[in-house]
Amino acid sequence: MISAVLQTSFLGDMVLTTPLLERLAGEGLVHVVATPANAALLANHPAVASVIVFDKRGADRGLGGLHRVAARLRAVGAQRAYLAQGSSRTAALAWMAGIPERIGFDTSGGRLFTTRRVPYHRSLHHAARLWQLANAPGDLTAPSVLRPSLFPGAAERDAVSQLLQAHGVHEGDALVALAPGSVWATKRWPSFDALATELVQSPALRDARVVVLGAAGDAPLAAAIVGAVASAGGPPAIDATGHLSLLGSAALLSRCRALVSNDSAPLHLASAMNIPTVALFGPTVPALGFGPLAERRVVVQHETLACRPCHAHGPMHCPLGHWQCMRELSPAHVRHHLEQIIR
Repeated sequence: MISAVLQTSFLGDMVLTTPLLERLAGEGLVHVVATPANAALLANHPAVASVIVFDKRGADRGLGGLHRVAARLRAVGAQRAYLAQGSSRTAALAWMAGIPERIGFDTSGGRLFTTRRVPYHRSLHHAARLWQLANAPGDLTAPSVLRPSLFPGAAERDAVSQLLQAHGVHEGDALVALAPGSVWATKRWPSFDALATELVQSPALRDARVVVLGAAGDAPLAAAIVGAVASAGGPPAIDATGHLSLLGSAALLSRCRALVSNDSAPLHLASAMNIPTVALFGPTVPALGFGPLAERRVVVQHETLACRPCHAHGPMHCPLGHWQCMRELSPAHVRHHLEQIIR
Protein backbone atom coordinates (compact mmCIF):
# COMPACT_ATOMS: atom_id res chain seq x y z
CA MET A 1 0.00 0.00 0.00
CA ILE A 2 1.30 3.44 -0.96
CA SER A 3 -0.12 6.16 1.26
CA ALA A 4 -0.16 9.94 1.10
CA VAL A 5 -0.58 12.02 4.24
CA LEU A 6 -1.56 15.64 3.72
CA GLN A 7 -0.58 17.86 6.66
CA THR A 8 -0.40 21.56 5.84
CA SER A 9 -1.32 23.00 9.23
CA PHE A 10 0.88 24.34 12.04
CA LEU A 11 4.30 23.00 13.03
CA GLY A 12 2.94 21.28 16.13
CA ASP A 13 0.35 19.47 14.04
CA MET A 14 3.07 18.01 11.84
CA VAL A 15 4.99 16.78 14.87
CA LEU A 16 1.82 15.15 16.19
CA THR A 17 1.27 13.47 12.80
CA THR A 18 4.47 11.43 13.10
CA PRO A 19 2.88 8.52 15.06
CA LEU A 20 0.45 8.11 12.14
CA LEU A 21 3.36 8.21 9.66
CA GLU A 22 5.20 5.49 11.59
CA ARG A 23 2.09 3.35 11.68
CA LEU A 24 1.51 3.67 7.93
CA ALA A 25 5.18 2.99 7.16
CA GLY A 26 4.64 -0.52 8.50
CA GLU A 27 2.24 -1.11 5.60
CA GLY A 28 4.18 0.48 2.73
CA LEU A 29 5.62 3.71 1.39
CA VAL A 30 4.41 6.97 2.91
CA HIS A 31 4.59 10.27 1.02
CA VAL A 32 3.78 13.49 2.86
CA VAL A 33 2.39 16.76 1.54
CA ALA A 34 3.69 19.56 3.75
CA THR A 35 4.22 23.31 3.85
CA PRO A 36 7.82 24.50 3.40
CA ALA A 37 8.20 24.98 7.17
CA ASN A 38 6.67 21.61 8.03
CA ALA A 39 8.71 19.80 5.40
CA ALA A 40 11.93 20.67 7.24
CA LEU A 41 10.71 18.75 10.30
CA LEU A 42 10.58 15.49 8.35
CA ALA A 43 14.19 15.45 7.16
CA ASN A 44 15.83 12.13 8.08
CA HIS A 45 12.54 10.62 9.25
CA PRO A 46 12.66 6.88 8.49
CA ALA A 47 8.88 6.62 8.07
CA VAL A 48 8.79 9.12 5.19
CA ALA A 49 9.52 8.05 1.61
CA SER A 50 9.29 11.58 0.22
CA VAL A 51 7.98 15.03 1.05
CA ILE A 52 5.96 17.00 -1.50
CA VAL A 53 6.15 20.68 -0.64
CA PHE A 54 2.91 22.63 -0.99
CA ASP A 55 3.67 26.33 -0.62
CA LYS A 56 -0.01 27.18 -0.37
CA ARG A 57 0.52 30.84 0.56
CA GLY A 58 3.43 31.44 -1.81
CA ALA A 59 4.62 29.78 -5.01
CA ASP A 60 1.72 27.30 -5.12
CA ARG A 61 -1.00 29.80 -4.36
CA GLY A 62 -4.14 29.65 -6.52
CA LEU A 63 -5.55 27.08 -8.92
CA GLY A 64 -2.34 26.80 -10.95
CA GLY A 65 -0.38 25.89 -7.85
CA LEU A 66 -2.95 23.28 -6.88
CA HIS A 67 -2.62 21.66 -10.31
CA ARG A 68 1.18 21.61 -10.09
CA VAL A 69 1.26 20.02 -6.65
CA ALA A 70 -1.54 17.60 -7.57
CA ALA A 71 0.57 16.42 -10.51
CA ARG A 72 3.53 15.75 -8.20
CA LEU A 73 1.25 13.93 -5.78
CA ARG A 74 -0.29 11.88 -8.57
CA ALA A 75 3.18 10.74 -9.66
CA VAL A 76 3.85 8.85 -6.40
CA GLY A 77 0.95 6.50 -7.13
CA ALA A 78 -0.76 6.62 -3.73
CA GLN A 79 -3.85 4.45 -3.38
CA ARG A 80 -4.99 6.12 -0.17
CA ALA A 81 -4.81 9.67 1.16
CA TYR A 82 -5.10 10.65 4.81
CA LEU A 83 -6.23 14.23 5.25
CA ALA A 84 -4.52 15.14 8.49
CA GLN A 85 -5.28 18.75 7.63
CA GLY A 86 -8.73 18.73 6.12
CA SER A 87 -9.37 22.17 4.68
CA SER A 88 -11.22 22.33 1.37
CA ARG A 89 -8.02 23.31 -0.45
CA THR A 90 -5.96 20.43 0.95
CA ALA A 91 -8.76 17.90 0.43
CA ALA A 92 -9.25 19.11 -3.13
CA LEU A 93 -5.55 18.48 -3.74
CA ALA A 94 -5.99 14.74 -2.97
CA TRP A 95 -9.07 14.62 -5.22
CA MET A 96 -7.28 16.40 -8.07
CA ALA A 97 -4.39 13.93 -7.74
CA GLY A 98 -6.82 11.11 -8.48
CA ILE A 99 -6.21 9.22 -5.24
CA PRO A 100 -9.11 6.75 -5.09
CA GLU A 101 -9.51 6.53 -1.31
CA ARG A 102 -9.49 9.78 0.68
CA ILE A 103 -9.95 9.63 4.45
CA GLY A 104 -10.60 12.64 6.63
CA PHE A 105 -12.44 13.84 9.71
CA ASP A 106 -16.20 14.27 9.66
CA THR A 107 -15.77 17.87 10.87
CA SER A 108 -13.29 18.92 8.18
CA GLY A 109 -14.07 21.70 5.77
CA GLY A 110 -13.02 19.45 2.88
CA ARG A 111 -15.17 16.46 3.86
CA LEU A 112 -17.08 16.64 0.57
CA PHE A 113 -13.86 15.46 -1.14
CA THR A 114 -13.49 12.44 1.16
CA THR A 115 -14.57 8.88 0.47
CA ARG A 116 -14.58 7.98 4.18
CA ARG A 117 -15.12 10.18 7.20
CA VAL A 118 -13.71 9.43 10.64
CA PRO A 119 -15.31 10.86 13.80
CA TYR A 120 -13.34 13.72 15.30
CA HIS A 121 -13.22 12.90 19.01
CA ARG A 122 -12.64 16.15 20.87
CA SER A 123 -11.85 14.30 24.09
CA LEU A 124 -8.71 12.69 22.61
CA HIS A 125 -5.23 14.08 22.19
CA HIS A 126 -4.73 15.22 18.61
CA ALA A 127 -2.00 12.62 18.06
CA ALA A 128 -4.60 9.95 18.90
CA ARG A 129 -7.19 11.58 16.64
CA LEU A 130 -4.72 11.52 13.76
CA TRP A 131 -3.83 7.90 14.55
CA GLN A 132 -7.51 6.96 14.19
CA LEU A 133 -7.49 8.06 10.55
CA ALA A 134 -5.74 4.74 9.77
CA ASN A 135 -8.21 2.60 11.71
CA ALA A 136 -10.60 0.26 9.96
CA PRO A 137 -14.13 1.64 9.53
CA GLY A 138 -15.93 1.61 12.86
CA ASP A 139 -12.74 1.06 14.89
CA LEU A 140 -12.55 3.89 17.45
CA THR A 141 -9.55 2.62 19.42
CA ALA A 142 -6.30 4.51 19.95
CA PRO A 143 -3.16 3.69 21.96
CA SER A 144 -3.15 4.99 25.52
CA VAL A 145 0.46 6.14 25.02
CA LEU A 146 1.59 7.91 21.87
CA ARG A 147 4.78 9.86 21.39
CA PRO A 148 5.82 11.81 18.29
CA SER A 149 9.27 11.43 16.77
CA LEU A 150 11.84 13.61 15.04
CA PHE A 151 15.32 12.75 13.79
CA PRO A 152 17.88 15.55 13.86
CA GLY A 153 20.86 14.68 11.69
CA ALA A 154 24.57 15.28 11.93
CA ALA A 155 24.23 18.82 10.54
CA GLU A 156 21.77 19.78 13.27
CA ARG A 157 23.85 18.20 16.04
CA ASP A 158 26.99 19.95 14.77
CA ALA A 159 25.18 23.30 14.72
CA VAL A 160 24.14 22.77 18.35
CA SER A 161 27.66 21.79 19.37
CA GLN A 162 29.11 24.90 17.72
CA LEU A 163 26.52 27.14 19.38
CA LEU A 164 27.14 25.71 22.84
CA GLN A 165 30.92 25.72 22.47
CA ALA A 166 30.78 29.38 21.47
CA HIS A 167 29.07 30.07 24.81
CA GLY A 168 31.53 28.02 26.84
CA VAL A 169 29.27 25.05 27.44
CA HIS A 170 31.10 21.78 28.04
CA GLU A 171 29.86 18.21 27.64
CA GLY A 172 27.86 17.30 30.72
CA ASP A 173 27.00 20.88 31.73
CA ALA A 174 23.39 21.19 32.88
CA LEU A 175 21.07 23.11 30.56
CA VAL A 176 17.46 24.25 31.10
CA ALA A 177 15.53 25.46 28.05
CA LEU A 178 12.98 28.28 28.07
CA ALA A 179 10.69 28.92 25.08
CA PRO A 180 8.95 32.28 25.65
CA GLY A 181 7.51 32.82 22.18
CA SER A 182 4.28 32.04 20.36
CA VAL A 183 2.60 33.21 17.18
CA TRP A 184 -0.46 33.97 19.33
CA ALA A 185 0.14 36.92 21.65
CA THR A 186 -2.09 35.78 24.51
CA LYS A 187 -0.19 32.48 24.75
CA ARG A 188 3.05 34.28 25.68
CA TRP A 189 3.54 34.05 29.43
CA PRO A 190 4.92 37.46 30.43
CA SER A 191 7.07 36.23 33.34
CA PHE A 192 9.87 34.21 31.74
CA ASP A 193 12.43 36.81 32.85
CA ALA A 194 11.14 36.55 36.43
CA LEU A 195 11.36 32.76 36.17
CA ALA A 196 14.98 33.09 35.04
CA THR A 197 15.72 35.05 38.23
CA GLU A 198 14.00 32.31 40.25
CA LEU A 199 16.21 29.68 38.59
CA VAL A 200 19.37 31.53 39.55
CA GLN A 201 18.16 31.58 43.17
CA SER A 202 17.10 27.92 43.20
CA PRO A 203 19.57 25.57 44.99
CA ALA A 204 18.51 22.79 42.59
CA LEU A 205 18.93 24.82 39.40
CA ARG A 206 21.32 27.70 40.01
CA ASP A 207 24.24 25.89 38.35
CA ALA A 208 22.25 25.14 35.19
CA ARG A 209 22.75 27.31 32.11
CA VAL A 210 19.55 28.80 30.76
CA VAL A 211 19.04 28.38 26.99
CA VAL A 212 16.36 30.41 25.22
CA LEU A 213 14.74 28.74 22.21
CA GLY A 214 12.65 30.38 19.52
CA ALA A 215 12.50 32.12 16.18
CA ALA A 216 14.45 35.25 15.30
CA GLY A 217 11.38 37.32 16.17
CA ASP A 218 11.63 36.11 19.77
CA ALA A 219 14.98 37.86 20.26
CA PRO A 220 13.51 40.68 22.44
CA LEU A 221 11.99 38.06 24.76
CA ALA A 222 15.33 36.27 24.90
CA ALA A 223 17.16 39.53 25.65
CA ALA A 224 14.93 40.10 28.69
CA ILE A 225 15.75 36.61 29.98
CA VAL A 226 19.49 37.00 29.35
CA GLY A 227 19.42 40.33 31.18
CA ALA A 228 17.49 38.91 34.13
CA VAL A 229 20.01 36.08 34.56
CA ALA A 230 22.91 38.54 34.39
CA SER A 231 21.31 40.86 36.95
CA ALA A 232 20.75 37.93 39.32
CA GLY A 233 24.39 36.86 39.04
CA GLY A 234 23.74 33.50 37.37
CA PRO A 235 25.81 31.70 34.74
CA PRO A 236 25.38 33.59 31.43
CA ALA A 237 22.21 32.59 29.63
CA ILE A 238 22.40 31.46 25.99
CA ASP A 239 20.24 33.12 23.36
CA ALA A 240 19.59 30.52 20.65
CA THR A 241 16.63 32.35 19.09
CA GLY A 242 16.95 32.45 15.32
CA HIS A 243 20.23 30.51 15.34
CA LEU A 244 18.94 26.97 14.74
CA SER A 245 16.57 25.19 12.40
CA LEU A 246 13.54 23.40 13.81
CA LEU A 247 15.41 20.11 13.88
CA GLY A 248 18.37 21.96 15.33
CA SER A 249 16.13 23.16 18.15
CA ALA A 250 15.03 19.56 18.69
CA ALA A 251 18.69 18.52 18.85
CA LEU A 252 19.38 21.26 21.38
CA LEU A 253 16.46 20.10 23.52
CA SER A 254 17.97 16.62 23.60
CA ARG A 255 20.93 18.21 25.45
CA CYS A 256 18.66 19.86 28.06
CA ARG A 257 17.43 18.60 31.40
CA ALA A 258 13.98 20.15 30.89
CA LEU A 259 11.94 22.70 28.94
CA VAL A 260 9.52 25.39 30.11
CA SER A 261 7.33 26.40 27.19
CA ASN A 262 4.13 28.14 26.25
CA ASP A 263 1.54 26.17 24.27
CA SER A 264 3.63 26.41 21.10
CA ALA A 265 5.88 24.43 18.77
CA PRO A 266 8.82 23.86 21.20
CA LEU A 267 6.45 21.97 23.50
CA HIS A 268 5.87 19.43 20.71
CA LEU A 269 9.57 19.29 19.80
CA ALA A 270 10.25 18.35 23.42
CA SER A 271 7.57 15.65 23.26
CA ALA A 272 9.28 14.18 20.19
CA MET A 273 12.65 14.18 21.96
CA ASN A 274 11.01 12.96 25.21
CA ILE A 275 12.42 15.84 27.28
CA PRO A 276 10.79 16.66 30.66
CA THR A 277 8.37 19.49 29.97
CA VAL A 278 6.63 22.18 31.99
CA ALA A 279 3.86 23.47 29.71
CA LEU A 280 2.16 26.81 30.38
CA PHE A 281 -1.44 27.06 29.21
CA GLY A 282 -3.51 30.25 29.32
CA PRO A 283 -6.20 30.98 26.71
CA THR A 284 -6.06 27.36 25.55
CA VAL A 285 -6.32 24.15 27.56
CA PRO A 286 -4.75 20.68 27.11
CA ALA A 287 -8.24 19.23 26.73
CA LEU A 288 -8.32 20.70 23.22
CA GLY A 289 -5.85 17.93 22.36
CA PHE A 290 -2.45 19.62 22.17
CA GLY A 291 -0.86 19.03 25.56
CA PRO A 292 2.67 17.69 26.09
CA LEU A 293 3.40 14.00 25.48
CA ALA A 294 6.86 13.64 27.00
CA GLU A 295 7.04 10.87 29.57
CA ARG A 296 7.72 13.41 32.33
CA ARG A 297 5.45 16.40 31.91
CA VAL A 298 3.35 18.83 33.91
CA VAL A 299 0.84 21.47 32.85
CA VAL A 300 0.69 24.76 34.74
CA GLN A 301 -2.54 26.67 34.23
CA HIS A 302 -5.13 28.85 35.95
CA GLU A 303 -7.43 26.06 37.10
CA THR A 304 -10.38 28.18 38.31
CA LEU A 305 -10.78 30.79 35.58
CA ALA A 306 -14.21 30.33 34.04
CA CYS A 307 -13.40 32.08 30.74
CA ARG A 308 -10.86 29.41 29.72
CA PRO A 309 -10.52 28.34 26.98
CA CYS A 310 -11.44 31.47 25.08
CA HIS A 311 -10.11 30.36 21.68
CA ALA A 312 -8.94 27.26 19.84
CA HIS A 313 -5.51 28.79 19.18
CA GLY A 314 -5.26 31.83 21.44
CA PRO A 315 -6.43 35.30 20.34
CA MET A 316 -4.06 38.20 19.85
CA HIS A 317 -5.82 40.10 22.65
CA CYS A 318 -7.70 38.91 25.73
CA PRO A 319 -11.43 39.16 24.90
CA LEU A 320 -12.16 40.37 28.45
CA GLY A 321 -9.13 42.62 28.74
CA HIS A 322 -7.66 41.13 31.94
CA TRP A 323 -5.44 38.29 30.65
CA GLN A 324 -5.52 36.70 34.09
CA CYS A 325 -4.94 33.25 32.62
CA MET A 326 -1.28 34.13 32.00
CA ARG A 327 -0.59 37.14 34.23
CA GLU A 328 -1.53 35.22 37.37
CA LEU A 329 0.74 32.23 36.77
CA SER A 330 3.40 32.61 39.44
CA PRO A 331 7.10 32.29 38.50
CA ALA A 332 7.75 30.64 41.87
CA HIS A 333 5.02 28.08 41.14
CA VAL A 334 6.50 27.32 37.72
CA ARG A 335 9.99 27.00 39.23
CA HIS A 336 8.64 24.54 41.81
CA HIS A 337 7.20 22.32 39.08
CA LEU A 338 10.45 22.52 37.12
CA GLU A 339 12.43 21.42 40.16
CA GLN A 340 10.03 18.56 40.74
CA ILE A 341 10.09 17.30 37.16
CA ILE A 342 13.89 17.39 37.03
CA ARG A 343 14.11 15.36 40.23
